[in-house]
Amino acid sequence: MWKAMIDVTYRQARRLVILITGTVLLLVGVALIFLPGPAIVVIPAGLAVLSLEFAWARRFLAHVRRRISEQQRRMRLKNGGYADDE
Repeated sequence: MWKAMIDVTYRQARRLVILITGTVLLLVGVALIFLPGPAIVVIPAGLAVLSLEFAWARRFLAHVRRRISEQQRRMRLKNGGYADDE
């Protein structure tokens, strides 16, 4: 009985810590869009933390990664580079 209660409490505590940490990172990243700082690094880090526990963050992070890959490919083509077929 105690083992089950401890397990449930641990999972809830883990989820809460991930929620708070990811949200703080995400909000700091959004603030860094307007303030000097590495928003382009902090926002994906916040999403990565949130994606450990939440499916919506996992999907959004995958979307962001795809967009970044597309932009990198376009920049290589624009600068006379090559587009590697992955």
